[in-house]
Amino acid sequence: MDLSDLSTPALILDRRILARNIEAMSARAQALGVGLRPHLKTAKSVDVARLALAGNFGGITVSTLHEAAYFLENGIADMTYAVAMAPGKLDAAAALMDKGADLKIITDNPDAARAIAGHGGAFHVLIEIDTGDGRGGVQPQGPELLDLARIIEAAPAASLCGVLTHAGHSYGCRDAESMAAVAEEERAGAVAAADRLHAEGLPCAEVSVGSTPTARFARDLTGVTETRPGVYMFSDLFQAGIGTCGIDDIALSVLSSVIGHRTADNALVLDAGALALSKDRSTEKLAHDCGFGLVCDSGTGRPMGDLKVASVHQEHGMVRSAAPLPFAALPIGAKVRVLPNHACMTAAAYDAYHVIDGGTEVIARWPRCNGW
Repeated sequence: MDLSDLSTPALILDRRILARNIEAMSARAQALGVGLRPHLKTAKSVDVARLALAGNFGGITVSTLHEAAYFLENGIADMTYAVAMAPGKLDAAAALMDKGADLKIITDNPDAARAIAGHGGAFHVLIEIDTGDGRGGVQPQGPELLDLARIIEAAPAASLCGVLTHAGHSYGCRDAESMAAVAEEERAGAVAAADRLHAEGLPCAEVSVGSTPTARFARDLTGVTETRPGVYMFSDLFQAGIGTCGIDDIALSVLSSVIGHRTADNALVLDAGALALSKDRSTEKLAHDCGFGLVCDSGTGRPMGDLKVASVHQEHGMVRSAAPLPFAALPIGAKVRVLPNHACMTAAAYDAYHVIDGGTEVIARWPRCNGW
C-alpha cells in the first residue's frame, strides 16, 4: 500500500526518523550515565516501545493505568505511573501488580499517602518533587518530604523507592543555555531531596528526572538514576521551535486530502480539522507561528513554502499563505501531510499509525491504545 491509497485523515509515522531520534536519546542517556525510562504517553504503542527500549534497561513511563495494562499485556512489566495516584485507582493498580506488573506509583499529598499506606497493596512509591514546574510535587527542602516518606515507610506493605520530578518549565526555554540551567535545577532539586531522605535513614534507591529539553541539554546528572523524556521519539513543531530538534526530526504527520478551493480568499480546505490535528497552538508564541500545523508534500514530507493550517473547524482545516496558493498543483483530492504542533495531542485522535520508512510505501500498521 502507498500513502496515496490511504483514506484521510490518517496518522503517518516515519520509522526511519523515529529510529534516529530513539538512537540519539539512548546515546545521550548513556553519555550522561543514567538509565533511560522512555515516557510512552505520546506513542502509546508497543511497537514504538520495543524500539525505544532497545539497548536500555527495559523500564518505561506511562501516564494512565490503561496504558499500564496494555503494555503489561504486551510483555513490558517495569513501569512508572507518573501521575499522582488517586486513592480510587489503588485497586486497579494493585490488580496490575497481581498480574505481574512492577508498577511504581507517585504521591505528593499526605492524604493520598495515607490511602496508599492503608490499602494493603505492596506498592512501590516515589515522592514527587517540585523543582520549578509548579504543577505537582513537594519542595526538596520542605517538611512535607519527610512526612510523606515516613507515612509510606510505616505502611505494612507499601515501600518507598525514591523521588521523581519533571521539569515541565523547560518548555518555556528558548535556547540551549537556559535549558541546561533548568536541567541543573531539576537535577539539584531531586538529588537534594534524595540526600535528605538518606540522611534520615529513609530509602531512596531511585532518583528520577526527565523532560525532552532537559534530557537533551543536561550537562551533568550526577546523583540521578534515570531520565524519562517522551516526545523526543516523534518530535513536533513546538520542539523544533524551542530548539530541541529540527524540522527533519519530526517523525509524525497527518495525511490529509484537499477538499475545497477558496480561490477568492486564497485558501485551501483540507479534511483534517480540529479533531484530526488537535487545537494545540503551542507555536503561537514562538518566533515562527505554525498555525495548526505546517503543510508538507505528501511524498517528501517537506514543508511546501509557508503553507500552514491557519484555522480549523471540527473536520475542516483552512490552509493559507502570504503568497498565492498553488491551486493547480493541489487539485481537489490531492493529498498533503501536516506536521503537528504537539505530537501527543495530535496522535491521541487515532487508533493506529500507518508506518513508512523514508518513502511513501506503507510498511506496517501499528495499533496504539487510548483512554484511561
